[in-house]
Amino acid sequence: MLTVLETLAPAERAVFVLREVFDLPYDEIAAAVDRTPAAVRQIAHRAREHVAARRPRIEVDRTEQQQVVDRFLAAVQTGDLQGLLDVLAPDVVLVADGGGERAAVRRPVVGRERVATLLARFRTIAPEAVVGTAWLNGAPAARVELAGELDTAISLVVADGRVARIYAIRNPHKLARLNVEATLSR
Repeated sequence: MLTVLETLAPAERAVFVLREVFDLPYDEIAAAVDRTPAAVRQIAHRAREHVAARRPRIEVDRTEQQQVVDRFLAAVQTGDLQGLLDVLAPDVVLVADGGGERAAVRRPVVGRERVATLLARFRTIAPEAVVGTAWLNGAPAARVELAGELDTAISLVVADGRVARIYAIRNPHKLARLNVEATLSR
């Protein structure tokens, strides 16, 4: 929440905290921030929208998320089709971005059976690949290295104890920025 609050403008932050945390009436907030009550209502509305836009879409316990990612990676690394079927959501979607420079699936792959079948072949396609865990967008993810170089970053969305979305990033321009910490801005 502190990170989200830091992305708000100073007036939005003050109004949001005074209204949402301390439940002060708009007229008292208006006097404190030297604005009209109508302006404070608008600022509060905007601040709530900004905060809501930055909330995670799906709340998942980090321990559960890490366990699902570990199961997923173990199944991918061993080519365990049944293990993949067990860890993937029925309506899982796999999307890959090669940026036109690396091979990637052209269209999203949808459905547990299709995604599992595709991923179960990973070891036969890239036997020398080194797969490990990483943190991506504040969540457990995977990284694939070939010949000691980052080849693919895989972001996983976990819902209800299963992998619901898989985003494989192979675009070298995007991968180059993964080791750079981004600053938050509006």
